[in-house]
Amino acid sequence: MSLVKKLAGETAIYGMSSILGRVLNMLLVPFYTRVLATTHEYGAVIDLYATSAFVMVLFSYRMESAFFRFGTSGEDRMRTYSTGLMSLLGSSAAWVLLLLVFEQPIAELLCYSDHPEYIRWFAWIMAFDSLAELPFARLRLEQRPIVFVSVKLANIFINIGMNLFWLVFCPWAAAKGWSWVHWLWAPGLGVGYIFLSNLIASLATLALLTPSFRGVSWQFDRVLWWKMVVYSAPLIIVTFSGIVGEMFSRSMLKYLLPGTTEENLSAVGIFGANYKLAALISLFTQAYRYAAEPFFFRHAGDSDAMRTQAAATKWFTITSAAGMLFMLLFLDLVKYFIAPKYWSGLHVVPMLLMANLLLGVYYNFSIWYRLKDRTGLGAWISVGSAVLTVVLNLVAIPRFGYTGAAWVTLICYLYLSFATWKTGRKPYPVPYEMGKMMGYVVAVLLLWGVEVVLHRFFASHALLIWALRCILMGVFVLGVVRLELWEYVKKRFPAGA
Repeated sequence: MSLVKKLAGETAIYGMSSILGRVLNMLLVPFYTRVLATTHEYGAVIDLYATSAFVMVLFSYRMESAFFRFGTSGEDRMRTYSTGLMSLLGSSAAWVLLLLVFEQPIAELLCYSDHPEYIRWFAWIMAFDSLAELPFARLRLEQRPIVFVSVKLANIFINIGMNLFWLVFCPWAAAKGWSWVHWLWAPGLGVGYIFLSNLIASLATLALLTPSFRGVSWQFDRVLWWKMVVYSAPLIIVTFSGIVGEMFSRSMLKYLLPGTTEENLSAVGIFGANYKLAALISLFTQAYRYAAEPFFFRHAGDSDAMRTQAAATKWFTITSAAGMLFMLLFLDLVKYFIAPKYWSGLHVVPMLLMANLLLGVYYNFSIWYRLKDRTGLGAWISVGSAVLTVVLNLVAIPRFGYTGAAWVTLICYLYLSFATWKTGRKPYPVPYEMGKMMGYVVAVLLLWGVEVVLHRFFASHALLIWALRCILMGVFVLGVVRLELWEYVKKRFPAGA
């Protein structure tokens, strides 16, 4: 029991820190959309971070997972750690050198020919972040969650602090006539300060992790290294496929849209801001995953494990659907999370909200192939989703712009959830209440549809509209209480008992 309590405590620490980190990073969205003068500047932020996500897979190549696999044993830990670190040092140095040598051609390929320094800065950001992966993994393996969380939060606070310094304080100080500020700040760099803030935070994080480099033998075991690479290779494919599903549309919009580079980046910025807006409900999904994954694994051997998973998935769907309905009904209020100049993209938020709900359902369904050691099948499903994402985006974006990209996101997450549920029905027959789960989602769409129709008739009566929205939200909540309470009563007090 003491081990279970310790595991639960560490899970809570990791989970709460990750959620807090995501919340703090989410707060940069309203900040960026207001402090950056144009939508295409924010588009550059969305675009470059989406592109770097692909390259980061090549920098880190899931070496931290290989470390967990081969370094769990105390006697092998430092040998595995040393081998992994030396591998990452060598590969990161090679990638940085390659990016620095070809920074101008790469900048031109990415449509940033006037800013090759962006490529330079991202090369170092990815190098520092990849080198930090193994020290973070070692902290987790050695059960040191407080240090892990402290360094993670330090990274976020340094990043936010540098953003506030360069994008808020320095312009204010320059306007006040403080001449010294020009030694640290130049007004023409603009969006580049976001990337510099990230670079400083990544470097500071690596510096904070330097104690993890002490005692390293710096010996390279070639046989062990090859085992680690072979082990991580399939995971690279899965990770890359996941990034394709999430980031491909944002990376390709500037190439597939018919406008100028600036116009296309503006579309990327608008789409990216509304994507972040819809992703607010994913904060709940993140919290749920941290609690649910270890819970399902701990109770996999219980006699009622499948019924428990079915009930958990149903309540996840209900909660996500309620969050989706709230955002749809009160979008006039929620939209202030981003600046008004991005509101032209609000029409994609419903599709992206549904996509995020389906992604959460997919996480629930995907538990089966991890419990049954069928991760290879999960990889094939992920690859199928990636291929579908690429093909559909290449067709949809030129014709429908980022609206097409939003529909593709919804379609691909629908495929992921359906394929994972379908393939798991025989090997792990969880009795999901699919009819009821789909019913709640349909109810959300119907209630939202009622609001849309009535809004057209009573648009001039703001108070009535807000009252109507509250009533519709209450109808959903009361409907859930009525149905679920009735089901509980029937189970607790069966007829004739």
